[in-house]
Amino acid sequence: MAPADAWPRSHYDILHHYHAQYDRQIKAGEFEPFIYPWGTFGALIVIIYLLVPHRGRPWLQKARFLAFAWIAGFAAYSVRYTRAKNMAPAFGLGIVSAWSVIWLMAILVVNDAQIDFQRIERMEGAFRRSSQELDTQNGTMAPASEKHDKSQRQNGVSTNGLIERKDHLGPAKRHGEFAWQPYPLTPFVERLDWVLDIFCNFKGMGWNWRISTLPPPPKHIQEQLYRNSTNPPKHSTSTHLGQTHVYATRREVLVAAGKSVVTGYIILDVLKTIVNHDPYFWGLVHRPPPSYFPSVLTNSSVLTRMYRLTVSQLLIKTSLQCVFSLAPLAFSGLLGPSTIGARAEHWMYPEEWGSYSVVLDRGLAGWWSGWWHQTFQFAFKEPSRKIVELLGMDKRSPQAKALQLFVAFGLSGTLHACGSYTQPGITRPLLGPLRFFLLQALGIFIEVSMSEVLRKTGIQNRLPRWFMRTFTFLYVNLWFYHTAGLLVDDFAKGGIWLYEPIPFSLLRGFGFGVEGDRFWNWGGEWYRLVRGQRWWNSGIAF
Repeated sequence: MAPADAWPRSHYDILHHYHAQYDRQIKAGEFEPFIYPWGTFGALIVIIYLLVPHRGRPWLQKARFLAFAWIAGFAAYSVRYTRAKNMAPAFGLGIVSAWSVIWLMAILVVNDAQIDFQRIERMEGAFRRSSQELDTQNGTMAPASEKHDKSQRQNGVSTNGLIERKDHLGPAKRHGEFAWQPYPLTPFVERLDWVLDIFCNFKGMGWNWRISTLPPPPKHIQEQLYRNSTNPPKHSTSTHLGQTHVYATRREVLVAAGKSVVTGYIILDVLKTIVNHDPYFWGLVHRPPPSYFPSVLTNSSVLTRMYRLTVSQLLIKTSLQCVFSLAPLAFSGLLGPSTIGARAEHWMYPEEWGSYSVVLDRGLAGWWSGWWHQTFQFAFKEPSRKIVELLGMDKRSPQAKALQLFVAFGLSGTLHACGSYTQPGITRPLLGPLRFFLLQALGIFIEVSMSEVLRKTGIQNRLPRWFMRTFTFLYVNLWFYHTAGLLVDDFAKGGIWLYEPIPFSLLRGFGFGVEGDRFWNWGGEWYRLVRGQRWWNSGIAF
């Protein structure tokens, strides 16, 4: 803790400073509050566009570039001119704005969502066009032999190859087999469900663009998809050792997610109690730890740095893991298949994190492409894939791999730099987050080059596996020791660790926190009603 006459005496002083700074900036007109419902208009316009079928309408198909330009302009305006008051929304404003641009670049510019994408859905009550039309346009198979007549009739398909014209069946009444569902023309509610799904499903589970780290659906689902499709998507059934674990039942998913939330809550309570004592996590990154911390830590700058980097990583991972675990609890548990159909199936929610063994075997590449969460992988990779394709490059050539590597990490750096920019503290978006992620690309390029040399000389095959894993572990952590500060120091200076992740804390309530900590930690002004001169200046500001 700081001396009694020093400022700030605790993280609460920093919080009050940032809140007062926000009020001054809004009053002076430096920024505008980020207001709902106006804040939804960026995505809303794009969703409306995607709801209008453009097959056979070239001018409307090309209008997707205008939709992308709209979201890019909206995001740029939001990042530059608007701010949120509390710490998590302030950081999220930049992250979400940048992500909206990157994501829509992937599904609207690099791909055409309405034409290129299909998802897994039950056939009964969802597929309204003739199966012959689906066969010729979108790859859903018309019945090919009499042996399928019974199953086709059960799925709403008549033996003459036409899907029976029946009213749309809601998810609760769909009991047919699964098939690949292209962009649906009718009914509108099915089209809306399809569009919202593509808009929010970033990893592609249940879609024909599923990222490689996700496991395929269970075998019996694959058999249905194969039986009901003439041209199943490439790699839709591929498996490899680096894929995450898929749960066998819905109960297993919910139990695992529940455990993750409970353990994450406890870990966050411990971490938040610790960081409330350390000025580094208030944003004073050059101030030493409190004198009452263990002397073995406070007397060593190396150990102090290692401790702060470790705690920062745990805060990031645990916070994300808790948020990710809410999805299966909400969609598969609370809503369930009877409400949202296939989106609640247990196999739609595999583990978010891979095995750490992939880091020991593949180093930084394994960390970023196998162990760490892969939420943004598809969107980060698609632009470089398209560039390689347009330039006619061999995608397996060193030049193409280097291009893909630096574009992907450059986009990741840009995403986090925007979050840094909208934080209340004094940050360095380009020299902090952006530089960190570009250095990760460089680190992967170095280790891949080293592995190639070792492989050609045969040294790698003569060394024991434990030695190679130990060397890889040391290389990865040494690289992070020298580069991770660019990111986590920026997080701290921006104020992100001042956010309060849990409402109730036993540790702080029983006196292990700092002055001002208590059992109940959520309070203050979460939102406020704003009335401006125009309707778009009025609404709810967080």
